[in-house]
Amino acid sequence: MNLHEYQSKIILKHYGVSVPEGLIAHTEEEAVKAAEYLQGSTGSDKFVIKAQVHAGGRGKGGGVKVAKTIDEVRTLASQIIGMHLVTPQTSKEGKLVRKVYVEQNIYYPGPSEPAEIYMSILLNRQKGHTILMYSPRGGMDIEKVAEETPEQIFTETVDPKIGLQVFQARKVAFNLGLKEDAYKNMVRFVTAVYKAYEGSDASLIEINPVFKTSDNKILAADAKVVIDNNALFRHPDIAAMRDFDEEDPVEVEATRHDLNYVKLNGNVGCMVNGAGLAMATMDIIKLSGGDPANFLDVGGSANAKRVEEGFRIILKDPAVKAILVNIFGGIVRCDLVAQGIVEAYKNIGEINIPLIVRLQGTNAVEGKKLIDESGLKVHSAITLQDAAKLVTQVLN
Repeated sequence: MNLHEYQSKIILKHYGVSVPEGLIAHTEEEAVKAAEYLQGSTGSDKFVIKAQVHAGGRGKGGGVKVAKTIDEVRTLASQIIGMHLVTPQTSKEGKLVRKVYVEQNIYYPGPSEPAEIYMSILLNRQKGHTILMYSPRGGMDIEKVAEETPEQIFTETVDPKIGLQVFQARKVAFNLGLKEDAYKNMVRFVTAVYKAYEGSDASLIEINPVFKTSDNKILAADAKVVIDNNALFRHPDIAAMRDFDEEDPVEVEATRHDLNYVKLNGNVGCMVNGAGLAMATMDIIKLSGGDPANFLDVGGSANAKRVEEGFRIILKDPAVKAILVNIFGGIVRCDLVAQGIVEAYKNIGEINIPLIVRLQGTNAVEGKKLIDESGLKVHSAITLQDAAKLVTQVLN
């Protein structure tokens, strides 16, 4: 589950990570009140107004602005709230900004030069270890740094059974060229970020930049936290942070019906029970000359209602030119699924694209008979090869 920057910082702060003070605002009036509060609580005379959307590169798209006065806070907030923010990580239409994060200014004069650092923690699935990645050259052009000067990107491998060791945190601070107070503060910062990664069941924590202030404080100036969906049952407080406005509405609707749905860019909709079979089905579609339009797993207890909702969701995609239903009857009986398909077909009305149904497993023969005798425009198949041939035929 993706989180907004302000939500990510709530989690980081909970685990002892130092973050700038800030408040969320949904209107320009709320933004002004937030700035006035921060001025009184932190003494900050400048403020950063940040668009809150699930996309990186907000600064490049004009979604991050510095306000030098309270009046500028009002002006900039009114400009950002309601805009369609286009970044390298959005579509060309951009994302609608519904709220902004008003944050204290951390760029102030002091005895040393400020610095922007890149840091992220993620899982290396191949090795089964955690990777802590960091660079002394953080900021908006970190991708260019990785491409042009890869020697400026450092990694530290952490065994999850042991966790981050003190010597590793010290190594990070040393490689970043920090000294004295900045060195000590970075060691504490890295340790706290790793605790947040483990404690929140995150799959990714990315902080760009980690900011070393002119008086050697270490702060998370920005933050991106992604939580493992499979662990959300352990974190109801984090699950409550889910922002449905930032997600594909069709995927949100699928979630409400307990369907695992991911939209793809193909032309063949697929409805399958079981994630492994769904992956195999998408392979079959590709091999047959089609392109999967979605991943849709109706689960092992597929029933008529769930099948019907699955059809409705697939048919919302105008790119779909055919639908392949591939059901393996293990726990679920194929004849019950077939009956559900017939009922769904009748309830939805005329489906104007080819529908291919492949049933295998418990009562597969009975299920195929129900499909064949239904009088509906449905192509039935028993084997994967039959289904692949039918996909080829209906697309040509």
